[in-house]
Amino acid sequence: MQVWTELAQVPADWGRSVVTIGNFDGVHRGHVAVLTRMVADARTAGAHAVAVTFTPHPLAVHRPDDAPPRLLGDADRLELLGGTGLDAVLLVTYTLDFARQSPEEFVRRYLVDALHASTVVVGRDVRFGWQNAGDLAAMRALGERYGFEVEVIDDVTPSVAADPGSPEDRAADALRRRWSSTWVRELLAEGDVVQAARVLGRPHRLRGTVVHGDARGRELGYPTANLSADASGMVPADGVYAGWLRRVRRADGTPVGTDDPDRVLPAAVSVGTNPTFDGRTRRVEAYVLDRTDLDLYDEEVVLDLVERLRPTVRFGTVEALLAQMATDVEDVRGVLHG
Repeated sequence: MQVWTELAQVPADWGRSVVTIGNFDGVHRGHVAVLTRMVADARTAGAHAVAVTFTPHPLAVHRPDDAPPRLLGDADRLELLGGTGLDAVLLVTYTLDFARQSPEEFVRRYLVDALHASTVVVGRDVRFGWQNAGDLAAMRALGERYGFEVEVIDDVTPSVAADPGSPEDRAADALRRRWSSTWVRELLAEGDVVQAARVLGRPHRLRGTVVHGDARGRELGYPTANLSADASGMVPADGVYAGWLRRVRRADGTPVGTDDPDRVLPAAVSVGTNPTFDGRTRRVEAYVLDRTDLDLYDEEVVLDLVERLRPTVRFGTVEALLAQMATDVEDVRGVLHG
C-alpha cells in the first residue's frame, strides 16, 4: 500500500480511483467491512482503492478540549488500513488552512485532480469543507459536475452476537449497536478490553518506546518495561491486564525480525499510578512473564491487551503486593495460554 502525506506525492499518472474519506480511528470492524467491500468494488471496476484520512483528528484543531483520545497512532492506523487491501492512503495533515477550503475546492483538488475519483464512498452524515458546509447533497451535486458517482454506505451493525449463548448478557445486548470508535472508547474507559476487541476485531493496542522508570519492579523481582509518556493508543482504565508485548524496533533502530523467538512475549500489564508507593504519575508498564534477562530500554514495542484481571488496588504492605503480583502472573498465564 502506498502512503502519501501531501498531494505532490500522488503520481501524475495515477489512474481512476474509488475513494473514501474518514478518520478511521481504531480501524474497527465497521471500517474493515466498508473498506473491504470498497476494495472489491474497485477491483471489479479496474480502479485503485484509496482512503483519504487526517492527522491529527479535526477536533484537535477546532476544539482541542473536546477532541476524543485517539484509539491508534498513525503507524498502527496505516498498518491496519493496509490490511484491508487498499492500494493507497492519503494522510492529510489537518490544519486551519486546510479546513478553510470550500467543499468544492476540497473535492476538486483532492478527489478529482489528484486521485481521479470515479466513485466516492461516503456515509449519510458526511461533512466536508469550510465549517462542514458540504453534505451528502453537495457531494452528489459535485459528483454530477465533475463526473464521479457517489456511493452511500449505511452504518454497519452486527446481525448476531459475537459469542451466541454467552452468559455475558450485557455484551450480547451491546453488540446490537453499530460498530463505532465512540463505542470502543466507552469500553476502554471501563477497562473492558474483551468487549473492545469484539468491536475492533482484534485486541486493543498501545505503542511506545521503553523508558526508564523507578526500577521498583526490578527490585521486587518483576522488572517492567515502562512505555514513554508519548505512547500512542488510548490508555484504558487503571488496572492489571493480560496481554502480549511485541518488540517492533531495537534500540539501534533496526526492526525485530519475525523469526526472532523473543519478538512476541506474554506480559502482565499494569496501568495506573502505583498507589502502594504513593505514585502520582499514571503509567503503563509491562512485566514479561518469567523473564528477568531482557533489556528493552529504548526499544519500540506494541502492547496488545487481552483481558483486564482486576482494578488497581492500594496494598498495606509490600508483602501483600508481592503475593497479589504472583497471583496476577498466574492469572495472566491462564488467560494467554489457557
